[in-house]
Amino acid sequence: MAEQIVNQSFDIHDQDDTIGGRISRARDALELSTAQLARRLGVKTETVQAWENDRSEPRSNRVIMLAGMLGVSPTWLLTGIGELPSTPAVNSELHVMMTQLSKLKRAHASMGKMIDTLEQEAERMSRQLENQ
Repeated sequence: MAEQIVNQSFDIHDQDDTIGGRISRARDALELSTAQLARRLGVKTETVQAWENDRSEPRSNRVIMLAGMLGVSPTWLLTGIGELPSTPAVNSELHVMMTQLSKLKRAHASMGKMIDTLEQEAERMSRQLENQ
């Protein structure tokens, strides 16, 4: 019976104390969806879900990016040792900043599309002038 209690508490602890559990916990603290986090990291939603479900682990460069985006230390993300995810006040400020960054990224992408369109139009007009 004591063995069952130990195993039960270990199982509960084990679910929360994995790299996947910590990624999920930190993401939840920022009120981000897996899709939002994936988009910011430049990976597929399924990749983040696989990390959170401990089916795979992020490479070292992604761990550093994840830690920065989630407001935790890489050490905490990997081992659970260190400071827990940020407080709500910090999370709120970080959320505002991440929202602004997201808007800037969309504006940047939109500008890139506009530049491509103008470039193609200029090339088309140049060819027309050459053919006259």
